[in-house]
Amino acid sequence: MSHPLHGAGVQLLKILSNHAEVIMKAYLNGHISELELTPSQLKKLMDAQILWRPEAGEDLRLRRSVRQLLESGLADERGRQVDANIGSRLAVIRTLVANYKEALHRSSYREADIFLEELAEARYGLTESLQRSVRGLWNRIHNEFGYVATVSAKIRENQLAQSQVDELLDQLELIRFDEMAELAGSDRELRRLLIVSLQRSHAKVSHELNSAQSRLLVLLGQFREHLERSQLLKGFTLFVSQNPDYRIRDYTAEPIPNDLFNQATSFIQPAAINVNEIDHQQSLLEIVAKLKRVSELANSSEKRKAQTFELEQQQLINVQAEPIKQAVDDYFCHVIESGQNTSALAFLEQKNYPFDGELWLYQVIAGYEGLTLSEQAYFAIDKHGESHPDYSGNFVIKDVEMGLR
Repeated sequence: MSHPLHGAGVQLLKILSNHAEVIMKAYLNGHISELELTPSQLKKLMDAQILWRPEAGEDLRLRRSVRQLLESGLADERGRQVDANIGSRLAVIRTLVANYKEALHRSSYREADIFLEELAEARYGLTESLQRSVRGLWNRIHNEFGYVATVSAKIRENQLAQSQVDELLDQLELIRFDEMAELAGSDRELRRLLIVSLQRSHAKVSHELNSAQSRLLVLLGQFREHLERSQLLKGFTLFVSQNPDYRIRDYTAEPIPNDLFNQATSFIQPAAINVNEIDHQQSLLEIVAKLKRVSELANSSEKRKAQTFELEQQQLINVQAEPIKQAVDDYFCHVIESGQNTSALAFLEQKNYPFDGELWLYQVIAGYEGLTLSEQAYFAIDKHGESHPDYSGNFVIKDVEMGLR
C-alpha cells in the first residue's frame, strides 16, 4: 500500500468524522443548503467529493458512494435499490485473472500478488453485493413494506421487489462455473476464489431468492385481499354519507336468521372410521365378519323362498384333490380322532410329506379359514410365533397348533 494513498484515506475519514452532523442531516433530508455550512466546511466537503451540486441553483446533495455507505451501515430500509449489475463485475474478474496469469508467466510474483489481492476484493465485492441485495429484500418482506402507508403502495412495492428478484435470478445465470473452471485452470488460489467459495455463495443466494419470491407472492395475495376489504368499507362509508337516513336493520330481532349470519360450523365433526388405526383393527374385523354373516343368511333365506328343485339322477364326478389339500384334510382328521392338540410341523415331519414348511403352515391356516363358522367352532387353533423386530404390528408365525374345543 502506498503512503500517499494511506494518508489520503485517513484524511477522508477524519473529514467524515468531523462533519458527521452535516452529513447525517443531508442524508435524512436528501439535501442541504449551503447557507447552513461555513465556507471552510463547504470547501472541505466539496473537495473531498462528499457533497456535490447536481445543477446550478440546486441544494447540495451527498455523493452516491457516501449514501450507499450509510445505507449499508445503518441497514436503512429506504435504500430499496437492488444491485443486479453482475455482468460488469464478472468482466472485471476476467480481466484481473488474465493480468494475474500474465504476471506469473513473466515471473513477476510481486505484481501477481497485487493482482490476486484485487481479484479477491472483486470476488468478495460481488458476493457482498448479492448478499446485501437479498438482505434488503428480506428486510422489506419482514416489515411487510411498512415504509409506505397505503395498501396500494404496498402492492406496487411488492411488484417492484418481484421484478428485482427476477432480475437478480437472471443475472445469477451469467455466472457460468464451466467458464470459471477454465479461467482458474490448475491454480489453487484461483480455484478457491472462483469455484469453491463462489459456488457456495451462488447456491445460498439462489435459495434465498427463491424463498423470497414465494413469500412475496403470499404477501401480494394478502395485500390484494386487504385492498378488496378496504374498498368494500369505503363503498359502504360513501353510501352512508350519501344516504344519511339509512339505518341498519336489527337482524337479531327476526324470527329466522338471514343466511348471511347463519354460517356457524358444527362443533362435532361427522364420525368416520380410521382404517389406518391398528388398535381398531380387531373391532373392524369383527364388524365386517358380522355383516358378512348377516348377508349370507339373508341371501340363503331368499334362495330358499324363491327357488325350487327336482330330484334327478346325478352323475358322479370324481375330483382329485391336490396332495397338499388332502394332507391338510388328513391333519384335521388326525386332530379329531386323537382329540389332542397337534403341532402342524410335527405332523408334517411325522408323515414325511415333501412340502415346504412355510407353504404347509399357509395351507393349514387357509384350510381352517375355509371352514364355515359353525365348523370352526369345533376347533381351537393357536398360532405360535413372534413379533417382527423391525416392523411393528407384524406377527411372524413359526408353527400352528390345533385341537378340539
